[in-house]
Amino acid sequence: MTSWLPTLKTSTPEEGYALAVKMARVAIKMTQPDDEIRGRLRPGYAESADALIASSQVVATHFATVAAANGYWNEGV
Repeated sequence: MTSWLPTLKTSTPEEGYALAVKMARVAIKMTQPDDEIRGRLRPGYAESADALIASSQVVATHFATVAAANGYWNEGV
């Protein structure tokens, strides 16, 4: 796999959040690399409140990691 995450550093919290979302999406693709299977599974979680909340929790965890790496944003708080 090509390196897709050369750094956790971002310029803004918005960029950091976008990176957190990307990290979550890449984790799903690495866990289930078959596009067809992911496509078949999508309807099952797309309308599941529990699955969507779990997705948000994963993104929040990734965002906390990115925020810490950026000194809660670049100046350290």
